[in-house]
Amino acid sequence: MIGVEQWAEIRRLYFVEKRSKRAIHRLTGAHRDTITRALASEAPPRYVRAPAGSKLDPFREWICERLRAEPTIQSQRLRELAADLGYTGGKSIFDDYVREVRPRFLVRRTFQRTVYRPGELVQCDLWEPREPIPVGYGQTRRGYVVTVELCWSRVLAGTLVFSKEPPDVLWGQRRSLERIGVLPEKLVWDREGAIHVGGGRPTDAFAGFCGQLGVGWVILAAADPQAKGVLERSHRFLRSNFEPGRQFANELDFQHQFDEWCDKINQRVHRTVRAVPAERLLLERERMRPLPERLPDLDRRFVTRVPQQPYLRVDRNDYSLDPAFAGRRVEVRVSPTQVTAVVLDTGELACRHRRVFAGGLTITDPAHQSKLERLRGVRQGREVEVETRPLARYDRLIPA
Repeated sequence: MIGVEQWAEIRRLYFVEKRSKRAIHRLTGAHRDTITRALASEAPPRYVRAPAGSKLDPFREWICERLRAEPTIQSQRLRELAADLGYTGGKSIFDDYVREVRPRFLVRRTFQRTVYRPGELVQCDLWEPREPIPVGYGQTRRGYVVTVELCWSRVLAGTLVFSKEPPDVLWGQRRSLERIGVLPEKLVWDREGAIHVGGGRPTDAFAGFCGQLGVGWVILAAADPQAKGVLERSHRFLRSNFEPGRQFANELDFQHQFDEWCDKINQRVHRTVRAVPAERLLLERERMRPLPERLPDLDRRFVTRVPQQPYLRVDRNDYSLDPAFAGRRVEVRVSPTQVTAVVLDTGELACRHRRVFAGGLTITDPAHQSKLERLRGVRQGREVEVETRPLARYDRLIPA
């Protein structure tokens, strides 16, 4: 057998220099039959060893039969069963063959590329930061970000909340839609407890929210994150690009930094759509409805009576009430930013506090404290007056 170099030289002499086979035989010393075969071969010669067989060969059909019956069986378990039947071959050759033939018996889910219309869908989800959020007073708290992303323009927005209850999740969605500034045709959610009650049906709170905004909804099937892949990819980007290297003073600082980051990435070229999301949003707005003037009211509301110790318990904290309204009923409104109470019969303001997300605190309005002290007959900054009696009175009481 000739080498590749000699094969190439024979073909060069014949096809380029137009030498005869006899001349090539004289120049190279190769046999005429070898020269004939080299000229007839379009591929260079290579050494091919004759197959010697493998210890796996008797078990190939058996492996396929077992995979046909149970496609997900582990390769290690198949090897153990094969060893009981007399297999003495190696691990690598066995596992490689199982890995090669297993896809023939697995029914895998396939996906088509989804094409979105402008203004059609907004994907929504909850993203949980890796670290708890500082909330002041030396405390941290587990937080969630309600994220929304327009499927066509890929504009992203989000809002930090501290629970998965419907008022907080829907408030986060309302604020995120306000950041975008327009309404889609439908909101796409997976089966969050605040959104879904079972069987693909929405909760009353979510259905009411969509009804007030005049939008539809799509609740995805269980265990189907691929159907919300646009936002899932953004969540991976959040973990790798937003979180690393950042520190937050409190929840307000977290929200401020998150809004700035969203504004920044919305001005970048998106890898999938090959365009700037903020610029595509300008085109998408033409097919979307503006936000209504009156957005859904998502505050928690309840009625209670002002106790003699005028404090109100909200989310692990006590907030002071005006002690002048002790015994009267007030309507309490709790939003993610404020805690307010209004007297039912007169409409007077009983309290207004900034919402605090740290726990185990007593928040007292200085005006309430001053009024409470006046009502109790104690004034700040004055000592209690004590009668001073003349010593002569004691002399009369003591017998001589």
